[in-house]
Amino acid sequence: MSKNDIEIFEGKSLSELLKDIYNNSTKTKNQIDILTEELSKFVKRVSDVPVISPIIKDYLDVSIKNDEQLVKIAQVITRLQSKSSTDESAILSDKEKAQLLGALNEEVKDIQFDIDTVNNKHKSLEN
Repeated sequence: MSKNDIEIFEGKSLSELLKDIYNNSTKTKNQIDILTEELSKFVKRVSDVPVISPIIKDYLDVSIKNDEQLVKIAQVITRLQSKSSTDESAILSDKEKAQLLGALNEEVKDIQFDIDTVNNKHKSLEN
């Protein structure tokens, strides 16, 4: 952790968190691409489309939520970087930090639930 890096909780810096988010987003995008390709192979007849297309939509929704998280984090970084040495009002207050971490935790839970739902749907199609 560099001296200019912000520790957001014990043992985790902001740059490490951003790296984790980016890596997870990239991995999820690759998995979604692979699973979407696999699901499209299940479409043999027109009647298969209503079954398969909602699952593909769920995959895409998960990807969009991941990207939204990256944008939110980038906004926080921009706000922190705009802080000057004389302007302390630009930095996040403890209340804002708690709200941000709470919202981030809720989004992570929602994304994990969506991923689990999509994976369960995919498994049920395989059986």
